[in-house]
Amino acid sequence: MQKNNRIRCVDRKPGRKTVVSLNSGQTIEWQLYWGLQDKDAPRTPVELRAANWKKIDARVPGNVELDLLKAGEIQAPEIGNNVYALRKYESCQWWYRCNFPGPDVPEGHLAELCFHGIDCIAEIWLNDVKIGHVENMFIAHRFDVNDLLSAENELFVRIDSAVLEGRKYQREMFGVRYDALGGESVNIRKAAHSYGWDILPRLVSAGIWKDVALEIISPTHFKGVYWATNSVDPASKQASIYVDWEFATERLNVDDLTLQVKLQRGDQIVFEESSKIYSTVFRTRLNHLKNIDCWWPRGYGDPALYDATLAILDENGETLAEDTQRIGIRTVELLRTDATTKENPGEFVFKINQEKIFVKGTNWVALDAFHSRDKQHIQPSVNMLVDLNCNMVRMWGGNVYEQDEFYDRCDAHGIMVWHDFMMGCTQYPQGDSFLKKIETEAARAIRRIRRHPSLVLWAGNNENDISGEWNNDQSFVDPNDDPISRQLLPAMVRRLDPKTPYLPSSPYISAEAFRLAGRVDQSYAPEQHLWGPRGYYKAPFYTENDAKFVSEIGYHGCPNRESLEKMFDKDFVYPWTNKKDFQWNDQWQTKAVRSHPHSTELLQRNDLMINQIKCVFTKVPTDLDRFILASQIIQAEAKKYFIEFWRMNKFDRTGILWWNLRDGWPVISDAIVDYYYRKKLAYHYIKRVQTDVCVMVGDAQADGHPVVIVNDTLEEAEGRFTIKDADTEEILYKKVFRVRKNGKLLEGYLPETTRTRLWLIEWETAGKKYRNHYFAYQPHVALDVYLKWLPILKPNKTTSLEESDE
Repeated sequence: MQKNNRIRCVDRKPGRKTVVSLNSGQTIEWQLYWGLQDKDAPRTPVELRAANWKKIDARVPGNVELDLLKAGEIQAPEIGNNVYALRKYESCQWWYRCNFPGPDVPEGHLAELCFHGIDCIAEIWLNDVKIGHVENMFIAHRFDVNDLLSAENELFVRIDSAVLEGRKYQREMFGVRYDALGGESVNIRKAAHSYGWDILPRLVSAGIWKDVALEIISPTHFKGVYWATNSVDPASKQASIYVDWEFATERLNVDDLTLQVKLQRGDQIVFEESSKIYSTVFRTRLNHLKNIDCWWPRGYGDPALYDATLAILDENGETLAEDTQRIGIRTVELLRTDATTKENPGEFVFKINQEKIFVKGTNWVALDAFHSRDKQHIQPSVNMLVDLNCNMVRMWGGNVYEQDEFYDRCDAHGIMVWHDFMMGCTQYPQGDSFLKKIETEAARAIRRIRRHPSLVLWAGNNENDISGEWNNDQSFVDPNDDPISRQLLPAMVRRLDPKTPYLPSSPYISAEAFRLAGRVDQSYAPEQHLWGPRGYYKAPFYTENDAKFVSEIGYHGCPNRESLEKMFDKDFVYPWTNKKDFQWNDQWQTKAVRSHPHSTELLQRNDLMINQIKCVFTKVPTDLDRFILASQIIQAEAKKYFIEFWRMNKFDRTGILWWNLRDGWPVISDAIVDYYYRKKLAYHYIKRVQTDVCVMVGDAQADGHPVVIVNDTLEEAEGRFTIKDADTEEILYKKVFRVRKNGKLLEGYLPETTRTRLWLIEWETAGKKYRNHYFAYQPHVALDVYLKWLPILKPNKTTSLEESDE
């Protein structure tokens, strides 16, 4: 007699689905098989059993390379040139296998096998029956397995080579990125960065990268719930909202069912109502709510959150289905024009609850090249956003749709999320089959993420519009003819999340901007990515452009020595091949980031640090430690300058999202925190100039150096500030200030100086003290002049570049 080892579904809450994890753990063990995906590769579990392929233990969620590393098959790919050794695995096929006991499935309930993320082209068998084919890394995949489950079960997942799959397609448009390897990616719904990018290595991974579970679903359950805010009146604390809901049921008659709706914050119930159900699809309105706390971005108010619960009860009062979401009550608008010129300045400004918001924040890139490790990085990375007082983060389109925890934390901390759909920097296929893939992906992404009050924008892609401009290859192709960003995606947002604004691309080349330029040219777009020549950070390219909002702007900074020693093999840290001419050795080029040993596209990226040092200092240090200091100083001053320049022109310019917070791999980049969480000097400078109330000094104008105070709160700000010379401690300016809510004040001017000086700015408001500085100079300055000030500019006045926060 067979022993019954079924998983018992205990502590089932009525109306809620029961989730049985199939992740690696005490009861679930996964194995990984692999081999070349040639004509003899197994296509079914039966063939795999006969193939005698190599087998190792696997971790789910995971990436195959991490399993190979643990088994001693490869060396750590983060170090030196080791990542290139993974190239040979790109043409491999991978098989995951596990056994699991069957769960108790009550009569009438549905059992679904859910893969929250498979990377990427896969087929799945349960008990030797093929249950599905998947080809999208970004979304969850669900399969009805009611009729296949037994007391003991065997699960196989075959993952085919994404590179070989990509070769099956013929490229429609040759608008390839700067790296030829990226052209392979456009037909494959996989994180674009994995094919090679300037911030991440080529690492075309595979794996079951997110959770796997069996979900036991009640016969009556909610299919969809969408909460939306119609109107708010923050002054009177009133709001009107609604909830669209739809449920599935096996009942033929639903007239004896009751819907309960409850909205509460903590112990305060602000709405509770029961009503009879007479349809499985309905909109319930919660009008004229009183004593409501709105959700606000950081600085502008409390990011208030409510628990919103729907429950379906039968005639006996038993709960059949229940859905609880944590929502925020707020309205969002994006006021934008199609173009901007000096004669007719455009607009690009977010409004939350009818209030204009000045945006200060950053770009969120891949947390790790191995996305199964993303989850461990979310909390510390969001904590840094909070520490830096970012009120917006842009989810970059070369990444993945992030884990739910990320959006929950942004909700809780008042961090608005600008969300690209996952496409970037090239032209994508235009045929019906590819559009269908994007439609399915967009629907699932929107439905999962739309409940979050932090979500304030859907953008069609990252830089697809302007990619035709690069090298002037296809600047004559009007991006407004693109069916994905101009037709499909706006229709999906309108259908599934109509309360959230949509932007076709970032930057968006509208029909009017294309007409004005006669070609693709972002200079007429009100929202821009300011990369350009990457030269002197005060050059006209940065100070005389017409952008109202900049959503990418960066500056290179060398990582700390400790990180360099960790990411390089010992002999490659220093010296460079030729110190005099700064010819970088091979591993420095790899970390530049060079996607392939034969690739030449990014060989000059390390030179950005040299050129940027030359713009300010008299010479480029050849000593490694002094070079690191010089590079980090210039990066810190540049990014501080960009933020101050935008803030000092508040609402003439409306926001800045600098590039970027943290590296997703050990590389040399624009990030202000490296992969190992070591903070560069720029982190601390940015923290000082992103305070809600900030005192800043600008470059000299006709009347001298302007002293500007901004207030990014909804309360009048009062305080006092002092500006003094760092060397003499002479008080240059001292005054009490008062700045209107959400306003800006030109307090006065300091006389222009022709000498190289450091001015220390200190202010106090609302019982807290803050500091900033202004570096008064004309290029070029000896590095040692700045270094004498560095001890007082670093946090805690110490000499380490990565000490704890203030």
